[in-house]
Amino acid sequence: MNIRIITDSGCDLLPPYAPCITVLPLTITFGEESFRDVVDLDHHRFYEKLIEGDALPTTSQISPAAFEDAFRAAVEAGETVVAVTLSAKLSGTHQSACIAAEVFPGKVFVVDSENATIGQRILVERAVELARQGLDAEAVAAQLDREKKDIRLVALLDTLEYLKRGGRISPSIAMVGGLLSIKPVVAVQDGEVVLLGKARGSKNGNNLLIQTIEKTSGVDFSRPYRLGYTGLDDRLLKKYVEDSARLWAEHVEELPVSTVGGAIGTHVGPGAVAVAFFQRG
Repeated sequence: MNIRIITDSGCDLLPPYAPCITVLPLTITFGEESFRDVVDLDHHRFYEKLIEGDALPTTSQISPAAFEDAFRAAVEAGETVVAVTLSAKLSGTHQSACIAAEVFPGKVFVVDSENATIGQRILVERAVELARQGLDAEAVAAQLDREKKDIRLVALLDTLEYLKRGGRISPSIAMVGGLLSIKPVVAVQDGEVVLLGKARGSKNGNNLLIQTIEKTSGVDFSRPYRLGYTGLDDRLLKKYVEDSARLWAEHVEELPVSTVGGAIGTHVGPGAVAVAFFQRG
């Protein structure tokens, strides 16, 4: 039986999609205007609106009805489904998928990625690899639940402004951070965003990001890995790739790069650099 991989746009996977993948859009609202993520609002336009506006946008979870429609279409087409969602600790989207899956026992298997953006994306890409290896949907979901514990997502933020605007840090901390050019390094751990450290200036920030990766058991280049960036250009990402060449040079000729969309970009703002990979066992 064929396997359909269904996920949400929080994974920042952009079209064209692999034939076996369906991506359901989150809703991003700027004031009175609502957009379907990626469908009505691409990443570039999202950052234009984010930078131009004074108020932060809001992101709405995908409804159970939307998941149920997607699951039903797949099942009626003779497919079984593996649904990979945004971390349940970051969005109600996972719960929506679980509610919808109850209508299709034995046909739909839901996996909480315990991650977001490119960390979630590489788990989706891993699901495709496992399906192509011949595993059935239940086995793919079980394997993803095991392997997701190996994923490491770390990021260097360029500004504290959007954390301040979102109420996650105080204005006084943001002001001091701006004056000192503080660059936070954050990670997703157990499904939540955590602060790993702070550095003064981009160069020190890059060094801290590299050191954080080096503290893991190493990048497993046999499984998906990816770099990402927020904002309108990849200038800061290119600088990071140059600084971190020793991590990659002997293993790959080029690094897959993608943009980080609104689900996470709303909170970290432009200029962030992210790295996601499976660490070696």
